[in-house]
Amino acid sequence: MRTKKVLLAGGLFLLAVFFSGCAEENSEADKSGTSSGIGILDVNKKAQEDIAKATEQENARLNNILNEDNNMNTNSSSILKAPVANPELIKKYPFAMIKTNFGDIKVKFYGTNSPITVINFLQLASAKFYDNTKFHRVIKDFMIQGGDPFSKNEAMKNSWGTGGPDYKFNDELTGKEKYPQGVLAMANSGPNTNGSQFFIVTANPEAPLPASYTVFGEVVSGIDVALKIEDVKTTAGVDRPVENVVIESVEILEK
Repeated sequence: MRTKKVLLAGGLFLLAVFFSGCAEENSEADKSGTSSGIGILDVNKKAQEDIAKATEQENARLNNILNEDNNMNTNSSSILKAPVANPELIKKYPFAMIKTNFGDIKVKFYGTNSPITVINFLQLASAKFYDNTKFHRVIKDFMIQGGDPFSKNEAMKNSWGTGGPDYKFNDELTGKEKYPQGVLAMANSGPNTNGSQFFIVTANPEAPLPASYTVFGEVVSGIDVALKIEDVKTTAGVDRPVENVVIESVEILEK
C-alpha cells in the first residue's frame, strides 16, 4: 500500500509540473505585452493537450505497476472468489503435485465426494496462492498442516495458522469420515470455515479425529516425503518447524 501511495504521489507531482509550466507560459506572454487573444488561447490549448496526454500516460504506467503488484499478491480478494462446482475441471485435473524443499508429494482428488473443496484447491493452486507458503504446523505421528498465506511472511510468524483467502466455504461431510495415513483433508476453525489450509495425515494406521474435516484426496506418491517432514524439530507449544518446510509450488496435473 505504501508503494502505491508513493507512485500516485509521483503522478500528482508530474501534473503539478505541467500546471506550473502552463502558468509560467501565460505569465511570460503577459510580460511581453502580447495582446493577441488567439495566441494565449493557443498556448492554453497546447498546455491542456500536454496535461491530458501526460495524465493518460502516467495513469497507464501506474495501472501497469499496480496490476503487476496485484498479480504477485495472490491473496487478493479481487483475484480469488469462493469456489463453485465445475465437473469438467475436476475431470480434467484429477491430480496435483505439491513441491516442497523436502521433496514432492503427489495427491489424487476425490472430486465426486468433495467437488467444491477440490475446485477450491485447484483454483488456489492455479492462482499460485500456495507458492512459498509453508507447512507451518507439524505433529509427529499425526499430521502436517499448510496452506496459510501468512506463512510467506516471517514477520507474521505468530499469526501463522490464522490466514486464508477472503472467503470461507461449507464442509462436504458424510459423517463417516476416516483419516488413514495419506489422507488429504481441509483444516478448519469450526463448521463451514474452510479456506485454504489443509493437512496430510501421517498417523499410522489413522488419525483419531472426529468426522469434522472434509476429506478431498489422498497421497499417491511421496508419503515418504510427508513422513520426513513430520520428523523435523518443532517449537514447543506451537508445533511450528524450526527449519522452514516450504511449499515451493503446487502444480495441477491431468494425470
